Amino acid sequence: MCLPEENKSCKVRRKQNSSEEMVRLGRLWMSLLPFGFLLFFSSAFIRVPGALAWSKEGHVMTCQIAQALLEPEASEAVYQLLPDYVKGNLSSLCIWPDQIRHWYKYRWTSPLHFIDTPDNACSFQYSRDCHDSHGVEDMCVAGAVKNFTSQLMHYKEGTSDRRYNMTEALLFLSHFMGDIHQPMHVGFTTDEGGNTIELHWFRHKSNLHHVWDREIILTALADYYDKDVSLLLQDIERNYTDGIWSDDITSWKHCNDISQCVNNWAKESIQIACKWGYEGVEAGATLAGWNSISHDSEQGVC
Repeated sequence: MCLPEENKSCKVRRKQNSSEEMVRLGRLWMSLLPFGFLLFFSSAFIRVPGALAWSKEGHVMTCQIAQALLEPEASEAVYQLLPDYVKGNLSSLCIWPDQIRHWYKYRWTSPLHFIDTPDNACSFQYSRDCHDSHGVEDMCVAGAVKNFTSQLMHYKEGTSDRRYNMTEALLFLSHFMGDIHQPMHVGFTTDEGGNTIELHWFRHKSNLHHVWDREIILTALADYYDKDVSLLLQDIERNYTDGIWSDDITSWKHCNDISQCVNNWAKESIQIACKWGYEGVEAGATLAGWNSISHDSEQGVC
């Protein structure tokens, strides 16, 4: 795989020759599952459950948290799959799928970042909703998580099959685990997950999707963390190290049925989008941020 920052020789580590390393790759997906899940439930800086977004900052923090929680074998596998120049730092490439989604070679990945569900149904059904605009099945973020998980699992038995690019699978899975847990990435079809609902965030123009994708994080960083992402990250980490989610972290790392897991995550996202994202929001509205967000948690984000 040729990453944007690499030269033509595409120097990517390839140390997958031994069966022991293959087995590590097979186990990798289990450790990747909490990538989006952990940060999704760690929005300590505001009072709306799950009101955290997946902009550049969101994806970077998601991968930083998850990589810190990897078991040694999975951590080594991730290191081996990453290109040399990132020096083992997965978070530096977690936005790569966004960077290349409109390139001709990767244009097919664009529908994999979201799920369109029937307007106001507030539900997700894989067979009904996981397809692209042409009706091609499995072309949604839930299908992407399943697919790239399957690719990594392909090496569990130490097979020598090279049909899949494991580095790409790692980067796509890391990114899409973030997307599936951003509620507005599982939104209504007509408004394209809030993208066509134009409004104001404080004094500047935005749209509902972008508010959840980035505006909330940037405002929180400015208001509470002196624009220092590392301080926000520390607050999030405290929630699962010795905070309110410390008892849940074990369950976040395990998924016995990937199909069931992605269904559950997508259902949670659309339900939260309905309860907190869409509720009471109309085109042209002004979302005033923290005062109105925390004023009455039963009235949504506006």
